[in-house]
Amino acid sequence: MKNLIKKLQAIVGEAFVSDAAEERYIYSMDQGTMPPAAPDAVVMPKTADQVAQIVRLANELKVPLVPMGGGLVLSGLTRALKGGVIVDMKRMDTILEVNPASRYAVMEAGVTQGRLKAHLSKHHPDLKHSMPDAPPAATIAGNVCIHGSGHLSVLGGFHSDMLTGLEAVLPTGEIVRTGSCSVSPQWFAKAPLPDLSGLFLGWSGTTGIITKIGIRLFPNYRHNDVLIYVCETADKMPEIISRLTGAQVAEDMTPWMSPKPSWAKGFFHVNIAFGAHSKKELIFKRNLLQESVRPITDTKAAGFLPIPPVQKARFMEIPSPDLARFADARKGGGFEYVGAIMAIERFVEAYERGIEIAEKYRTTYSLGARIIGAGHAMMFFFAYAFNRADSDDVGRAAAALEETNRACLKMGGLPWKAEAPAQKEILKQMDPGTVALMDRLRNTLDPNRIMNPGNWEP
Repeated sequence: MKNLIKKLQAIVGEAFVSDAAEERYIYSMDQGTMPPAAPDAVVMPKTADQVAQIVRLANELKVPLVPMGGGLVLSGLTRALKGGVIVDMKRMDTILEVNPASRYAVMEAGVTQGRLKAHLSKHHPDLKHSMPDAPPAATIAGNVCIHGSGHLSVLGGFHSDMLTGLEAVLPTGEIVRTGSCSVSPQWFAKAPLPDLSGLFLGWSGTTGIITKIGIRLFPNYRHNDVLIYVCETADKMPEIISRLTGAQVAEDMTPWMSPKPSWAKGFFHVNIAFGAHSKKELIFKRNLLQESVRPITDTKAAGFLPIPPVQKARFMEIPSPDLARFADARKGGGFEYVGAIMAIERFVEAYERGIEIAEKYRTTYSLGARIIGAGHAMMFFFAYAFNRADSDDVGRAAAALEETNRACLKMGGLPWKAEAPAQKEILKQMDPGTVALMDRLRNTLDPNRIMNPGNWEP
């Protein structure tokens, strides 16, 4: 260990390496239910070349590496399951380029959601990026890596769909680029080249360390509004979602069901956010949305909720503050959820199973979804808040999460940013040929198996 620390200090400087007990404790966990797994050390590189040197050193000493962005993934993907070194990317926080004509931005892997939002607001107020409902400290690259979604996902799909290219350090230390940036000085698209970016998306840092990333940007409208459509029965929801997305004007669409506040209990709400360059265009889009569901509205089975102006501002905040409020509902800093990526027609079944599981384990829950694309899929979330200081509360939440992962797979869904135990459940159900291909790719890219071992292992 002394040899490792000394060599890491030679790469990044003494101030950016630590094996202190308190540092190792902080980096051993996140806010979710997964048990702590402490690293042997933490290092904070500043450049891609430093990352490459760290990776080559890890291969030389056969030391595991765990790349980390904001550390807010909730499902324990940045725990050092087999010890080793956590590579904290926060110092690599430079926004390298914003192209207003082709609407893309290029940045280092440590750039956070809040930093890019502030940069665009100051220098390019007519542009915005798709933000997840996560704290501003969450990194852009980290969210893309886990196939995240955000407030523009109805327009652009998953955040990984908004990727235009990347730079990464392979597990052997070579630096590579994928997308147009591998040929051109511009980062405008992945097509029409062989799509190698997928080698780093959804792999939980087991195939390399992303150092730079390009993402799509979108128009930042001057005029914005939100509608809330309310229904009394779950069985109408797939049709409602299909009709609303079919209007092709919403930027974000988030159904939600919650026992609190009391006025919301027992109802199914769909928040529909949209924007426009002018008030006239905004009214036109609002009319399109209202007309899209008129056949259902006319039956009196559902309708639009009148929203007082003072309340409307809350529903238009980006990121939404409601998830953060719910996350601390039990106090004690514990929160985790299963994001089930699944087909829209599974909405009713997902809701019913969510209620059953929450009641079975007596957990504080919230249920909802984010619609991806024009109703092509949804991220249905089963959220559980717990008090980290109450071991019984933590245990109930962990059991609820485990059963929810199994229920998700049984419904034909895919647990999002799956914890190590959930990964094993997915691998059991996965096509054997796919499992073998994943293993073959990892052996090729990472012959010493130093990258985040313990994840995606059969």
